Amino acid sequence: MSPTSLRRWGWIHKWSSLVCTAFMLLLCLTGLPLIYHHEIGHLLGTDVEAPAMPVDTLRGNIDAVLASAKELYPNKMAMYMSQEIDEPAIWNVTLGDHPNDEHYKPIAVDARTTEVITEPAFEGGAFMSTMFRLHVDLFAGLYGKLFLGFMGLLLIVAVVSGAVLYAPFMRKLDFGEVRHERSRVIKWLDLHNLLGIVTLVWVLVVGATGMVNTWADLLLKYWQNTEIAEMLKPYEGQPPATRLASIHEAIVRAERAEPGMKVAFVAFPGTPFTSSHHYGVYMRGEEAFSSRLYKPVLIDAATGEITDRRELPWYLTALLLSQPLHFGDYGGQPMKLLWALLDIGTIIILGSGLYLWFKRSRKARAANQSKPAAHESPALARSTESP
Repeated sequence: MSPTSLRRWGWIHKWSSLVCTAFMLLLCLTGLPLIYHHEIGHLLGTDVEAPAMPVDTLRGNIDAVLASAKELYPNKMAMYMSQEIDEPAIWNVTLGDHPNDEHYKPIAVDARTTEVITEPAFEGGAFMSTMFRLHVDLFAGLYGKLFLGFMGLLLIVAVVSGAVLYAPFMRKLDFGEVRHERSRVIKWLDLHNLLGIVTLVWVLVVGATGMVNTWADLLLKYWQNTEIAEMLKPYEGQPPATRLASIHEAIVRAERAEPGMKVAFVAFPGTPFTSSHHYGVYMRGEEAFSSRLYKPVLIDAATGEITDRRELPWYLTALLLSQPLHFGDYGGQPMKLLWALLDIGTIIILGSGLYLWFKRSRKARAANQSKPAAHESPALARSTESP
């Protein structure tokens, strides 16, 4: 590689890294507890657990589940019902004042007894809620997500440019060598390069999937304006449903229509994931990856009959597949441990990059200050610097 190309790649690596490093550090620090959000929630007592019962205990009537939740807030409307893949004994019911209420009330109801268990803390309590919002959108909504997506793009550029620079750098050294006999700066440079290569693939995967996740709102809006709009054409001009059919029967019909799949969540009429005429019943598989892929079944909220069902478009499939890859929460504790170790390694890379830049900048400033001014002779400059 020519010296000009090396300088160009060096410039790209330097500035793409500097611009995104502070935000990437924030994302790595907030992402670390999110990897273990279930365990932290259990430790803090914010995780909801269903009472122990025999495994073959039958599921209760889902209309009764909804009624139990609404007894707490009779003036609020149902927005969503959902079940976690690892906790089918609990229905999570969301109630609000209107279909887009951001100050909704989450209620956990036992799916077997149909009795309310608790009102869980949002996102696992104040600490986890803060970590989650900082990691997802910096408390800035869509604009925060898009900004972090751009930082993710710069991270990918920094990683690729760093790999390009690493190849000629390592021609003079053994692969992964850390020169302990040299200065502290050289040792940190070698460690920075070593960890960068070790975590290269992981950082690219997490950076790319994180960037895709920041587009979720835009992709969902596009899907609603295209495929969902097409599914709802027969209902154009009709007034919203006023009397709703049994949600229990609607879910049973969806399960019969999609054998081998389970309900992930139900969107009630008027919410963003359905229309004012339908229950949106979103089904998912039972395997590690298929449990992340939803299939919408639209059910007429007035009659309880299925009106349409289809596979998600490729871009939403890519979005949903990117989420378990980003958080590493589909492979059990070994995967979580690996993700945590790689996250810590990335924190060290980012921190050492800032340290190296600071040292080089200070050295460059010192060198510039020691240079003679253009109108001074070198001898005069040396004489003025002498004690």
